[in-house]
Amino acid sequence: MLTRSRVRRGRVITHHPKLARHSIGHMDVFSADWLGICRRLVEAQRAIFEREPSIAGRSVYEGVGEGGDRSLAIDRRCEDAVFAELELLAGEGASFVAVSEERGEVSFGEGGPARVVIDPIDGSLNARRTVPSHSLSIAVASGDSMAAVELGYVFDFGAGEEFFARRGEGASLNGERVSVGEDREKLELLGIEAAEPERALPALEAMAGRVYRLRVVGSIAISAAYVAAGRFDAMVSLRPCRSVDAAAVQLLVREAGGAVAFGDLPLEGARLGLDARYPIAAAVGPKGLAIATSGNQDGEAG
Repeated sequence: MLTRSRVRRGRVITHHPKLARHSIGHMDVFSADWLGICRRLVEAQRAIFEREPSIAGRSVYEGVGEGGDRSLAIDRRCEDAVFAELELLAGEGASFVAVSEERGEVSFGEGGPARVVIDPIDGSLNARRTVPSHSLSIAVASGDSMAAVELGYVFDFGAGEEFFARRGEGASLNGERVSVGEDREKLELLGIEAAEPERALPALEAMAGRVYRLRVVGSIAISAAYVAAGRFDAMVSLRPCRSVDAAAVQLLVREAGGAVAFGDLPLEGARLGLDARYPIAAAVGPKGLAIATSGNQDGEAG
């Protein structure tokens, strides 16, 4: 039988779908039509947001996710749509481990080294408050680190923009090739995420005189995608992020010619497991990266 197991706080839960293994062949997860899958998910999530247009409706919580945070009902519904697509993919014979903030690590088929890293709503506070800048983020990796990510997809629901990258093939915005801007001694636009005043004030003081203007989008994936598209010179999160926040977009930035830093960790050391935490900054190059990270005193990584 085709099996699916979930890693949940130290326990493994195994599911047994009714489809017999002999009825399907093995499928390489990387050969799947990921653009088609992601676009179907965008439409499914748009329908969810349209059905729940109010702040009150989007502020309903349903328990606590595997990442340890309270879960919004719309987060769970969007994730359900993702997992329905993954079930279909597994039914075609693909084996992989899904990494999701709400469900944790879920093994499909025979599991194996491949990872599908999912953030159905990056920018949940924006989505809850009906601010349109939030995104769907999906990464497909051949192993358990940022260095192993082979494909990255980010969709910005506010602008209706699709960012996509495959390793070695460059990055695109709505199907058009994009690249980062020029690496300069002073940044014209810097994106700031997790901008609580108590964290932002010392960071901004450290960057004084080296940044012209700041922008706070409210989604790590969108801010870093703007670096890839040449819109921002750099971005930084003032709190450590999870793999689900960054896995897809860090490939986009690198494929667009930019640089990404996870604190002092090499890409191989930035793991894709849900328990991992690390700082993130992205920039057009090393000069911009040095400025973006100069004010971030939170060096937690794990």
